[in-house]
Amino acid sequence: MVHAFIMVKTAAGRSEDVLASVRELDRVSEAHVVAGDFDIVVEADAEEVYDVLHAASSDVSGLDGVADTKTYMAID
Repeated sequence: MVHAFIMVKTAAGRSEDVLASVRELDRVSEAHVVAGDFDIVVEADAEEVYDVLHAASSDVSGLDGVADTKTYMAID
């Protein structure tokens, strides 16, 4: 099992809308609006690294209102 954190920057005023959409994605286990350099932190789980990367690069990044993402794989 692969666990990852996807950091999401949203367009101004779009955090709540994006959060609702992110929480509906299959591989997302948790998602929260946060204060800091990013607007939303998403936790994703999948069987393979490719699946997590697809979730970040296509599923999350493709949502309306998403400006940028960074993905961090958990190694513990």
